[in-house]
Amino acid sequence: MTPNGKVAIVTGAGSGIGRAAALALLREGWSVVLVGRRADALAATASSAPPDAKHLAVPTDVSDPVAVKQLFEQTKTAFGRLDLLFNNAGMGAPPVPLEDLTIEKWRQVVDVNLSGVFYCTQEAFRVMKSQSPRGGRIINNGSISAHTPRPNSAPYTATKHAITGLTKSAALDGRAFDIACGQIDIGNAGTEMTARMKDGVMQANGTLAAEPTMDVECVAKAVVYMAGLPLDANVLFMTVMATQMPFVGRG
Repeated sequence: MTPNGKVAIVTGAGSGIGRAAALALLREGWSVVLVGRRADALAATASSAPPDAKHLAVPTDVSDPVAVKQLFEQTKTAFGRLDLLFNNAGMGAPPVPLEDLTIEKWRQVVDVNLSGVFYCTQEAFRVMKSQSPRGGRIINNGSISAHTPRPNSAPYTATKHAITGLTKSAALDGRAFDIACGQIDIGNAGTEMTARMKDGVMQANGTLAAEPTMDVECVAKAVVYMAGLPLDANVLFMTVMATQMPFVGRG
């Protein structure tokens, strides 16, 4: 184990927020299981880890409950316990009119963004309840879309609103077992996904407008802060956003 003896699973660790959070935890002395669908992307994250960092890459499709179960079994075999699950993996859908969205795409987004988070949370509960010392922490990536939609974003927004309900339920159901659960809602972190924002993003009034972003390391620091709290304290909800983004207000 690493110096602090803590073990984390980070989903969606192959890029963006997941990569930044995983590397930040590794720098803080956590052992980190890097999870994502693409082995090459996980390898790229691992290549940026500190030389003495302990990490394990486990390519996994979180929408597959059998694969998720195997992920947690591998984690327990490799590191003996689990102290943190960062449910970060997610996907969007094409920004088409609601009535034109395919049922297949709707189900795909729900399977990854909602069911995948539930599968991982369920397995984390099983490990955290049974280990000694008991307990652990779960952080869910809710997104600004857990509060307010963008145009033509029904599947993504619906699943992110659902994550809020799952976060509250997990916080309640985990309370008696020293399992803390919180949600981080992120607005316009500077990643590959938000690079297009400088060219203009559809606004609620139908216009296109460029939107500012913030350094993704701000998000990584927030995750490290939440993760580092003792289990008798919890950040239930945190919003980390680019100050100038058009979220607060009417539109």
